Amino acid sequence: MRFATLIAIALLSLALFPAAPARAEVKTRTLEYKDGDATLKGYVAWDDSIKQVRPGVLVVPEWWGVNEYVKNRARQLAELGYVAIVADIYGDGFTTSDANVAGEKAGEAKNNNLLRTRGKLALEQLKKNENVDPTNVAAIGYCFGGGTVLEMARDGQDLKGVVSFHGALDTKQPARQGAVKPRVLVLHGDADPLVPPAQVEALEQEMKSAGASATVIRYPGAKHSFTNPDADKVGMEAVGYQQAADEKSWADMKAFFAEIFGPANPKPKAAKG
Repeated sequence: MRFATLIAIALLSLALFPAAPARAEVKTRTLEYKDGDATLKGYVAWDDSIKQVRPGVLVVPEWWGVNEYVKNRARQLAELGYVAIVADIYGDGFTTSDANVAGEKAGEAKNNNLLRTRGKLALEQLKKNENVDPTNVAAIGYCFGGGTVLEMARDGQDLKGVVSFHGALDTKQPARQGAVKPRVLVLHGDADPLVPPAQVEALEQEMKSAGASATVIRYPGAKHSFTNPDADKVGMEAVGYQQAADEKSWADMKAFFAEIFGPANPKPKAAKG
């Protein structure tokens, strides 16, 4: 067979069987940044096969800190095509599996206004990431983290949207009229005794009074921490995993992102230097 014939066959094969798209190549690394003298240690996940800048999502963990559960959520977001950064609210990448310790740390963070200030610091890290379109960012949070992203919204921080998964909804600093910039999505288990109906109703009224765009989705029979498969190991009646609510809430988040981020319009990365 002549060489020219071989070339023709090869070209025909390429036409009939085009190359498969690049597979996701999720990369991760620890992210160190500062709050004054305090060192914060977050976590970054992104798909390295994507060559354009893309939307970024800040992820705020449960009161356990920067553990494997929240890192896995960041990797899942990277697989969807986003850059995800896990915020470190406590400092030094602290984690615990002791509910008493977690409660103390969460209380300290709330009393020292760290939900807003360290949430904002992590958001700044997200926006300056070279793979992120800084005009297209959102934040999600779980439990304590859900309360954190709502505080960031109340604080008027510059986000397209925030998503609270089984988050704390009460606050000592209600949103002021016109202050809330992002759209708000609250994903709530309607069997959550830690966040009773009165708290949900108060949040809805607060957002309405502030003129914010807020939606609450309730999942029947879901308790607190319904997205975490390890919730049943905690030994607390108020918390528990529910697969149906976990999967539906993730789908609801994805639909929300499709709305706030709009169609994908690839942009080149900014030149370094």
